Amino acid sequence: QVQLVESGGGLVQAGGSLRLSCRASGIIFSPNAMGWYRQAPGKQRELVATITRVSGTYYADSVKGRFTISRDNAKNTVYLQMNSLKPEDTAVYYCNQISATLWDWGQGTQVTVSS
Repeated sequence: QVQLVESGGGLVQAGGSLRLSCRASGIIFSPNAMGWYRQAPGKQRELVATITRVSGTYYADSVKGRFTISRDNAKNTVYLQMNSLKPEDTAVYYCNQISATLWDWGQGTQVTVSS
């Protein structure tokens, strides 16, 4: 069974930076495209960024130029470097594979950006 553990969130002022990590256990995830998602209060979960097994990337328009997704297949870990954070980035951030069938969600990591 795949387990996803996200970490690295916190409280930061607008304009600040955070680096999120997501480690997958129970699987060798190097063949999988991975993604970071977020869910703000009262809103649906949305896809923020993806990375393929060969490190091709995609970003939602709302984070393009500010966020960078990367992966370390040897560590079964995907990262999200978030710069120039805005209050509207406040959400719980999750990772999962990019597939029609998702793994069970982890607990997520809370990111709160104060203005």
